[in-house]
Formats: sequence, C-alpha cells, structure tokens
Amino acid sequence: MARIQLYDTTLRDGSQGEGVNFSLQDKLSIARMLDKLGFDYIEGGYPLSNPKDAQFFQQIADVELQHAKIAAFGMTRRKGVAAEDDDCMRALRDSQAPVITVVGKTWDLHVTEVLRVDLQENLAMIRDSIAFLKAEGREVVYDAEHFFDGFKANPDYALQTIKAAEEAGADIIVPCDTNGGSLPDWVEEALQKVQTEINIPVGIHCHNDCELAVANSLRAVQTGAIQVQGTINGLGERCGNADLISVAANLSLKLGYDVLNEGGIGHLTELSRYVYELANMNFRSGQPFVGMSAFAHKGGMHVSAVNRVAHSYEHIEPETVGNTRRILVSELSGRSNIVAKTSKYQLDQDQQLMSRILNRVQDLENEGYQFEAAEASFDLLVMKEAGNYHSQFKRIHYRVNVKTVENEEPVTEATVKVSVNGEVYHEVAEGDGPVNALDQALRKALTVCYPNLASLHLVDYKVRVINSTEGTAARVRVVIESQDEKEVWSTIGVSENIIEASWIALIDSVEYKLLKDAGTFAPERVTATAKN
Repeated sequence: MARIQLYDTTLRDGSQGEGVNFSLQDKLSIARMLDKLGFDYIEGGYPLSNPKDAQFFQQIADVELQHAKIAAFGMTRRKGVAAEDDDCMRALRDSQAPVITVVGKTWDLHVTEVLRVDLQENLAMIRDSIAFLKAEGREVVYDAEHFFDGFKANPDYALQTIKAAEEAGADIIVPCDTNGGSLPDWVEEALQKVQTEINIPVGIHCHNDCELAVANSLRAVQTGAIQVQGTINGLGERCGNADLISVAANLSLKLGYDVLNEGGIGHLTELSRYVYELANMNFRSGQPFVGMSAFAHKGGMHVSAVNRVAHSYEHIEPETVGNTRRILVSELSGRSNIVAKTSKYQLDQDQQLMSRILNRVQDLENEGYQFEAAEASFDLLVMKEAGNYHSQFKRIHYRVNVKTVENEEPVTEATVKVSVNGEVYHEVAEGDGPVNALDQALRKALTVCYPNLASLHLVDYKVRVINSTEGTAARVRVVIESQDEKEVWSTIGVSENIIEASWIALIDSVEYKLLKDAGTFAPERVTATAKN
C-alpha cells in the first residue's frame, strides 16, 4: 500500500510541552534514533529561537542520516519587510536544513487581531516567504495554522491562504488543527474541499485538546493526506500533539500503509521509552500499544481466556510493537492469574501451592499490598510459599535519627545491624532523608559480602496512604523501583510506620538483587524444592 510520510516535531512542538526540556545532546540522540527507525522528516526547531536550536542545525549537518530529512521551522516574513531582509527568513536559509516548514495564518481572526495586518498583506507574506525559500533551493512544507477553525469561520479566505502557498511553490500543504478542537467529520469535510482547490499533496497536523489527534490524523489519511505531523508520545503544548507512536502503529497494523523502515514498528516501545527517559518523564502506563499496561491482564476471567487464546483479549500481539504481555496479581486474581504469573517456574501442576500463593496474595492485599505494582516482591512471595526462600542476611535492628538545627538543613543518620552467615555487621551512614540513609547503611553492611550490590540503584520511591480515615495512624504503602545494569524491578512494603514500610520494600529490593544474581529464580531451582 502507499507510503505515508511521518513528520516528527518532538524536538520543536514536543519540547513546548509543560515540563519537557531537551538538551542539545538529547535532541541529537533522538534525531539519530528517529532516522534509524525510518521517520521521513525530523523538525529540529526554530533556528532563531535560541542558541541550542541554532547549534542543533550546525551539528546535525555533520551527521550522516540514512533516511530522514531535517526540517527547520519558522513563521512567514514580518509585515512590511521584504523576505530577503527578514531575520527569520535569513535564519531559516542559513540553518542549511534541506527542508523548511513555514507556518502562516489561515484564520482571519488571527490575521486582523493577532498579527494586526490586513487580509491581503497576510497573503503576500505567505507568498513572499515561500518564494524566497524555494529560490534558495529548499523543499518547503507550508503549515496552515488554525486551518480548521479558519475554514469554519471564513472558508473562502482560508482557501485563499493555501492557494497563495501553492502558487508560491510550496511542496505540500499541511492544514493544522492548532487548537485541537476539531472532530473527525470536520477534518474530512475540510480536507475534501482543500483537495478540490489545490493540486499539490496535503498533510495533517493535529493537537490533542479533545483527545482526537490520532483519530483526526487517521481520518485525514483516509481522506487523502500523505503526511502526518506529530510527536513521540504525544508530547506538546497544552494537551499535546498527535502521538506518532499510535499513528504509526495504526497506519501500519490496522490500515496496511507503509510507514517506517522494515522492522521499525517492532521498535515503537523502545522509542517511546527512550524519549520519556531523555525527557526525564515517567512512562505513561496506559499508553496504547507501548504502555506497560497496554497488554496487562488482571481479572481472572480475562487471564484464563488469554492463556487459551491470546487474541481473545488482545487486539494485536504485543511483540509486534516491541511490548510484552503482563499478568497482574491482586485480590481480583483467580487461579489462572497465579498459574500464568508463575509459568516461568513450571509450578502449574502443584495445585496446593497455587492455592497457598493465591490465599497469601489475597490476605496481603487485604492489608494494603498491591503486587501488580511490585512484581519482584511477588517473585519473593512465590519462593517463600514454595519453600525455596533462603534469606541472604538477617536483620538484627535498625535505627534512624533526624537532627534539625534552626536555619540549617536536617541531617538524617541511619544505623543498621545485620548478620550474614553468623557474622555481624554494624554500620552507620548519613543520607538525604531516612530511606536514603537506610539504603546507604545497609549497603555498607552488606557490600563486604556482596560486592555486586554496587550496581544496585534506587530510581523511584512512592508513598500512598491506604486508610486515610485513620489520620496520622493510617497505614502507608511504599513502592521502591530499583535497577542494575540488566533489569528494573519494583518492591513493596506496608506498615503504619512509614520508615518500616520503606525498610520492608528496601529489604525486598536487595534480596531480589542478590537472589537474581545467584540464579535462584531459575525454574529448576524453584521447581525442585516446590515439588518435594
């Protein structure tokens, strides 16, 4: 089927999202990955906006891209200034980007009230800007800003603006749903009219203020658009842009269009998480196709069906987009959840063990535990119920002190006393808060015997009050996310004492690391003891 161009603007439109800030190196790294997967256009930013964007265009020019074209973004010339004398036009030219994306006003409201120019001057600004850049030998993408709002308000003038862009030599017209307020039927109606008025290709650029950016983009393609503009993970101003992860997956897997390089769709999950990581943002677990919950099954009836026929509750195979199936364990679980979750241990024939695990899960969740968010703690629970758990150390006691002095930062000190194979280790450490101090003291106590703990890092810490009606006596649930050079895992602790809850989760994290490195979670290690 036909190729649909994917135009990525994560580095420009995406960086305008709240809390998103890419370094120059981040932008270069993302550009390389997008090129590797087969994105057609990568918009690097506005070269006159800030030094970082200007440096990006300088440095990306020395990168040998295999597929993508780099685009620079900018406005039309200013009113009353010739294009060749306009600072923006010159900056776009001097960026050396082979593609220039020019955004111009389509909605007469914006022309008269925002730009404060007359309607004819706006048309001249569009023509002059595109003609100047075409004369410089550039491919020009014309983004018709607020097109759908402008088309509803004054369709004749909106069409005049895109005709002006076509007459000046634009290579493609991209109507933009800049306010994100359009419905798919409105997009289809407008694009049908556009295509009767111009003779060059059209694209689509949608924002997500009605959570319809992906739907509107797909409808645009089905109406004749050959290019979709958007961002990875839907990053962008206000509610974000069309998520090119979902766009690419739907175009390829649902509609049969050619997008990305061969095999590129299988790396969408990797791409999504890579961009989140560089943006220093948490993954969106419920994100379609690539989120951790996209193929997660919790209800016992669902899990039982998935075990028999995977596609009975999955619209695609998770591996198609580089994701994985997850079976969650909670008080809603049936035996099928436990069987599926422990399949790697080959315990499905031990019905008594399955029942013990299920009963223990339900008892603990009644106390406030949630194992769907702490799979490492669940693995330890399985080991304990199978009779195969051997603690690598024993807690004797711990103590945490917080010293406060007026006008100074609090100082937190933790003392930990543990035994390993009968040998007692007693250590003290300071930290940035009680959990960090406990972590540091525990490491000091154990690293002599277990040097591999040096690669263990705590990367996230979450606390939630379970029974808030109890006030300060309420139970709290602590979830700690840890990682080493190979894996990321989560553990959980629950107590009325936040320090104790943190300690329980911390101990599970360390135990999991030690047992994992020792190969204790290998199926034969669990099965042998469990069947005795």
